[in-house]
Amino acid sequence: MSSSTDSPTLTTETTQLSPQPDTETAKPTKKITLKSSDNQIFEVEESVAMEFATVKSFFEDSPSTDTVPLPNVTAKPLSQVIEFCKEQIKFKANPDEAQKKKYNAEFVTEKSDKDLVDMIPVANYLEIKDLLDVLNQAVADRIENKSVEYVRSFFGIDNDFTAEEEAALRREHAWAYEGVDED
Repeated sequence: MSSSTDSPTLTTETTQLSPQPDTETAKPTKKITLKSSDNQIFEVEESVAMEFATVKSFFEDSPSTDTVPLPNVTAKPLSQVIEFCKEQIKFKANPDEAQKKKYNAEFVTEKSDKDLVDMIPVANYLEIKDLLDVLNQAVADRIENKSVEYVRSFFGIDNDFTAEEEAALRREHAWAYEGVDED
């Protein structure tokens, strides 16, 4: 009988006092559920969700809501935005501008052009200014000194000019086509 009473006490108490309290339960973390427009569910820590000004104001207006609908946000860019915000929270806790700058550069470098373009409206809708600045700068760097055709391709824009209209625009604005990199 003593072994049956000792065993639960040891397992329960010993297990809970090991690594978890130091990393996750040192401060209780509330989870917030986000629902993307394509019906994907994301459970994120409250601190991450509060990085999204849109979500923060949603909770100020409707504090009893369980799930925050994000009608203008699809799952893939949302998961990337969450990834970014998790890291930014770490930098707030331990400010190191050089490390933050390095992380931001690596974050955008490993993303495709499409990923960057898809994340911009998400960052804008969720009002994440730091991410929006990082993404806009990355896109600006990628299209700098590129041809009109490259920029159209980058953003998925169809050319709606006739050949004659485009030739006239190129003559009229010839300065804009000087020093353009090869695609």
